[in-house]
Amino acid sequence: MALLALPQPYDFHASTERFRSYGVDRANPWHDGALHRVVAGREVRIEAAAGGVDVEPFGDAIAEEVGWLLGKPLDLEDFWSWAAAEPTLASLREPLTGYRPPLVPDRWEMLVTLITAQQVSLHSAFAVRSRLIERFGERHGQAWAFPARKRIAAASESEIRDVGFSTRKAEYAIGLARSDLDLEALADLPDGQVIESITARRGLGRWTADWFLARALGRPDAWPAGDLGVRKAVSFFYGSGRDLDETEVRDVGERFGSRRNVACHMLLAGARLHG
Repeated sequence: MALLALPQPYDFHASTERFRSYGVDRANPWHDGALHRVVAGREVRIEAAAGGVDVEPFGDAIAEEVGWLLGKPLDLEDFWSWAAAEPTLASLREPLTGYRPPLVPDRWEMLVTLITAQQVSLHSAFAVRSRLIERFGERHGQAWAFPARKRIAAASESEIRDVGFSTRKAEYAIGLARSDLDLEALADLPDGQVIESITARRGLGRWTADWFLARALGRPDAWPAGDLGVRKAVSFFYGSGRDLDETEVRDVGERFGSRRNVACHMLLAGARLHG
């Protein structure tokens, strides 16, 4: 077991809340006080420790993926310093002390997960995602490796529907798996070209592209204005008692400049604190 240092303050339990709140996540299960994930074919156990997290087993590749999963690349010190002049965000600093939004290390996993979450609740999306993982993934202990792209490409639409995908979502997932979209190359493109590349695929729209930018690439300008949860959170804090539409939410995002992504996560977390 080795320590992976994380910028302080860091609250491991609060920061990993999403892996427990919406049902079982087979790829990132919580067991016996620790988060588990398969990295490079090995199950990794991640638990709270002074100064960061203890990780077992440990290595450079594991440290990189776990660091991304736990949101290490996000510059929260810069964000909170800037937010001191923004009253709404400044009011969230104390209750969110130690909260670091998680990211998604696997870009293929991110896009398939977003397909499961289209037009349904997160509880429903987690359930379907877990059944997909159990059916097409590989178990390593507590955690399962997310199904490989080639495994989904070889599946039939009826097999994907059997785990809870609608007919269209099954088509989208298999179509993506069989497409020539180079997910690794997306990291080298500017935001606009990432959006164009993703939305050119059947079933993948701006909502999907925005969340991919936010959680798979960690882009600072990402702002999923079309997301219902984001709209509710922004409306709660900035809507003066009314629900804002997507255009209005996108306009609110302009006030955060290149800190939109972190602001989005903090507003979502802040809204959850208010119930």
